[in-house]
Amino acid sequence: MSAQSQPLSAYVTLVSNDGYEFKILRDAACIAGTIKKALDPASGFREVAENRMELPTINGVVLEKVCEYLYYNQKNMESKDVPDLEIPPELCLELLIAADYLDV
Repeated sequence: MSAQSQPLSAYVTLVSNDGYEFKILRDAACIAGTIKKALDPASGFREVAENRMELPTINGVVLEKVCEYLYYNQKNMESKDVPDLEIPPELCLELLIAADYLDV
């Protein structure tokens, strides 16, 4: 059975460059354009079949905050007057780089 004929899993695993794994909802993960393209069944990428995406430029601490943001974004997508997400100052630069890479 091909990957395209199998139903898509509701969850995907994001893997940091230091081996930490984060299992998050596919809908939340796909807020990030890079992840959405990699997990698109039409792309033919192995990530579709494995429901797993390795992110070699993002460490575990940053990826944890990225996952938190993806859920935060999903939860507050339709809301107005959303409070700011707390971001530790020491992560700002790395998060900016990760956000650019992931297209969020």
